[in-house]
Amino acid sequence: MLQQIEMTTLSSVLEKLRVNKMDNEFRWTKEGFHASKGKNYQPEELKIIKTYRFEGDSDPSDSSILYIIEANDGLVGYSLDSYGVYSNHEDEEGYDNFIRSIKVEGRDDQLNFNI
Repeated sequence: MLQQIEMTTLSSVLEKLRVNKMDNEFRWTKEGFHASKGKNYQPEELKIIKTYRFEGDSDPSDSSILYIIEANDGLVGYSLDSYGVYSNHEDEEGYDNFIRSIKVEGRDDQLNFNI
C-alpha cells in the first residue's frame, strides 16, 4: 500500500512562516546573510532546520528551494533560491558556497519541524 504524501506550495509555506512570525528573510550579501533585524550572520551562526523543494509541472523556472534557518540568537527565517541558471542571487557561487557551509540539523529534526 502506498503512503499518501500531502503536497504543499511555496506560498502556503511562506504564509505559515508569516503567521508564526518566522518570516525573516535571510538575504545574501558578500558580508554574509543579512536579516531584517539589521544583523549579518556567518555560517557558523546559523543552522538549516528544514528544507523544502518545489518543482514546477512544466516550467523549469518554477523550481526552487526554501531553506528554513535558525540563527544562534534564536531568529528563525528563510532563504529562497531557484535552481541552476534561474537563480536570482548576484553572486550565485558565493551564495552556494555560503549555504553549503551552514550546518544542517539531523534529518529527524528536519522531519519533526512544523510550522
